[in-house]
Amino acid sequence: MNFSEVFKQSNQLCKVSPDGKYLATCVQYRLVVRDFNSLQIVHLYTFLDPVMHMEWSSDSLFILCAMYKRGLVQKCQIILHLTKTHDLIVTVWSLCTKSVSYIKYPKACQKGIDFTADGRYMALAERRECKDYISVFVCDDWHLLRHFESETQDLAGLEWSPNSCVLAVWDSCLEYKILLYSLDGRLLSSYSAYEWSLGIKSVAWSPSSQFLAIGSYDEKVRILNHITWKKITQFEHPATIINAKAVVFKEVEKRPVVGSEDLSIHQLTVDNSLFSTQSKYEITQLPAQVPVIKPDPDRANPKIGISALAFSAGNHYLATKNDNMPQNLWVWDMQRLSLLAVLEQTAPVRCFVWDPHRPRLALCTGNTKVYLWSPVGCVSVNVPVEGSFQVQSLFWHCSGSSLVLLSKEHICLCYVDGVKCGLCSQAEH
Repeated sequence: MNFSEVFKQSNQLCKVSPDGKYLATCVQYRLVVRDFNSLQIVHLYTFLDPVMHMEWSSDSLFILCAMYKRGLVQKCQIILHLTKTHDLIVTVWSLCTKSVSYIKYPKACQKGIDFTADGRYMALAERRECKDYISVFVCDDWHLLRHFESETQDLAGLEWSPNSCVLAVWDSCLEYKILLYSLDGRLLSSYSAYEWSLGIKSVAWSPSSQFLAIGSYDEKVRILNHITWKKITQFEHPATIINAKAVVFKEVEKRPVVGSEDLSIHQLTVDNSLFSTQSKYEITQLPAQVPVIKPDPDRANPKIGISALAFSAGNHYLATKNDNMPQNLWVWDMQRLSLLAVLEQTAPVRCFVWDPHRPRLALCTGNTKVYLWSPVGCVSVNVPVEGSFQVQSLFWHCSGSSLVLLSKEHICLCYVDGVKCGLCSQAEH
């Protein structure tokens, strides 16, 4: 692996353009646009207030920058703002015709707006007279295609399938209910696993739209199929792993012993590599115990249940995280519908993301390392930069050739093209 030099960023605002050519970062009042290959600055913009949100347009020609303190969005197409009557309004600004459209009654919820993958339609959750509604708009001219009432008590989110044919709508955590609607508003199916307990916590479509994964507070993932919309299996996250077909990779740390003859003034003052903790993965014998944290029942939003799940690009694997087992990442084989691997880290998993083209999973835990898993094995790599680079989050370049690593105030590129995850016994770096 190779690493770039370190650049500054603020508020974790760093995104690659959809065409992969540019890297945009926000540094307080400035927006810096770099050529992704050379990392040379190609554009530099200055604003009146710190940028709090930033997004690329789908054609990579525009960047949306929001300054919440001023209620201002520059180079934008969609704005959310509060009116004098305290009703939310969606304002749509056309960058082509300069026309303005207004949509009333959007619901402020976890995920109340979503576009189809082809960009043709937008689904919007609405709240009127204590009832949930869904509106589907045609994005070409923003006319209303369908408007219908949702069979939810308190709609929490909605998401289109990757093939843009089905809209998944789920209720708040107080009721386990997920609804599947067609583009014309017909209810295709509804699913509820249980009642009278905290319900859905996360939802993810497979890239092929064949599977819908539902993570819930009961520490299980249920998989629905796209033909009958019935459950085909469920994945549990037990405290003791006994599945003989699963491999448990445990991260083991080792701090290097450095003699005085190995030190120099430069290494003592600048270089962090001599003192950074090294780690590798070791295979744990089964049955294996998984570290479990008991949630506080008196606190809201208890740390329990499946908070994150993601399918690999080829639909072959599913990665999940159970909040009361924060140091573990679970990988499931979707062809065999069984547990394939468990990664036990020394610190809670902060972020994990699949390579957009290959079955390769990257994750970080807030330390100076980046981790990779593939069907071949696992690898742990220190980020060799001056000072301490604590990786808080990461994401892949659209080509899958590199990773963008983000610390609290800096970014660094990790070039992984051609790198294969070695066996755990070879994973020490």
